[in-house]
Amino acid sequence: GGLLYKGSESNLQYVTTSSFLLLTYAKYLNSNEQNIVSCGTTTLTRHNIISLVKTQVDYILGNNPTNMSYMVAFGDKYPKHIHHRGSSMPSVHNQPQKISCNDGFQYFHLGSPNPNDLVGAIVGGPDSNDNFSHDRNNYQQSEPATYINAPFVGVLAFFSSKA
Repeated sequence: GGLLYKGSESNLQYVTTSSFLLLTYAKYLNSNEQNIVSCGTTTLTRHNIISLVKTQVDYILGNNPTNMSYMVAFGDKYPKHIHHRGSSMPSVHNQPQKISCNDGFQYFHLGSPNPNDLVGAIVGGPDSNDNFSHDRNNYQQSEPATYINAPFVGVLAFFSSKA
């Protein structure tokens, strides 16, 4: 579906990081008044680089074969069974008594959607065939992590500044 693919576990970590680095390089080219970069027989413009990154952002946010956003609570279709303890545990308003660490697993293993959305979190993402397993146990696809989300903040900041 157009997503860059590097590895089977949390592939979006590679996509968000590569996107951030590509945009950093595009800004560098612009600051040095260079618009073209050559690598072997391939020539790219700064705008080609930015366009490539834009396709990756669009894919992550839902312009993909499954029409699903990999950012929690963005759009109508997004991961609802993420591998995240705070998301899978009931709210203290619904369950005021203390839940020990080991007791939390009963909620983790439920098949129902997370009672709490970790709004804005990006999960590991699809496999090389654009398939995504809606399963908390599949941490490779359903776990959000700072190394996935942090570079994406920079990418979104870049495009936000262009609006």
